Amino acid sequence: MYSSAPQTSAPQTTQPIRVMLVDDQRLVRGGLSMLVNSQPDLQIVMEADDGLAAIDVFDRMVSEGQAPQVILMDVRMPHCDGLEAARRILERDGEREVSEDERVRIIMLTTFDIDEYVYSAVRAGASGFLLKDTPPEQLLEAIRTVHRGDAVIAPSATRRLLEQMIPVLDSPAPVVPTAPAAESAPAAESAPAIPSAAGSELPKATFIPAEHASFETVQDYPHRELIEQLSPREFEVLGLIARGLSNAEITRELVLSEATVKTHVSHVLAKLGARDRVQAVIMAYEAGIAH
Repeated sequence: MYSSAPQTSAPQTTQPIRVMLVDDQRLVRGGLSMLVNSQPDLQIVMEADDGLAAIDVFDRMVSEGQAPQVILMDVRMPHCDGLEAARRILERDGEREVSEDERVRIIMLTTFDIDEYVYSAVRAGASGFLLKDTPPEQLLEAIRTVHRGDAVIAPSATRRLLEQMIPVLDSPAPVVPTAPAAESAPAAESAPAIPSAAGSELPKATFIPAEHASFETVQDYPHRELIEQLSPREFEVLGLIARGLSNAEITRELVLSEATVKTHVSHVLAKLGARDRVQAVIMAYEAGIAH
């Protein structure tokens, strides 16, 4: 249960972020509604009490031109659970021709810190997974974070999620881009840890810079066809995303304008079919680009 929180420093936007609540417990919805509406840049626009109702409400709001931008979705609900509802809603959202700011992002909320839920939530396309006892200020910031196109995962779940989804953490990668024979690659860079909710860290990534890498390989690797669509610069940007760098940090690293970096990031996500940066990172790990 959430109590009202003091207003946090939030970026000023023309219109507040439209938030939808989906939970079968009215008391939980009431607490979340009070918390979210306490912020000037956030607004609850609709509620639903189960997964099927959430899908119907989403469809209606889309038809009215007022689709939610962020959905807080309970995992366990009658009739249709949150994971299935999230999958169906995101499928519908993918068919809409809208800007990235208007794409719906889903944060799964649960009382139970269960590995299967975390794994299923990310695979369903959710941008966040948080426990219901998450501090109010962190939940509010998570809404803003996923709206920006990033992802948030409960600190207690991050390492276990990687252990489940990224086999290269425990075994040699199926392929790692290698340096062309004409030149020797410098030592791989040791990257800063990737932050998650509440400041916890994922394991550090190692990335071979794109200018010293090639796609020559003895065998196929995961997502090969998608990754080979990337330009050399986009491949480099993917590596920096996998290292946990923000757009501003990538700007400094590559000496590019932030607008150019934002364009590169958008192209990377589009070509990989990734909904957000965390899914792009997972694909980079699975392909052996980062490990």
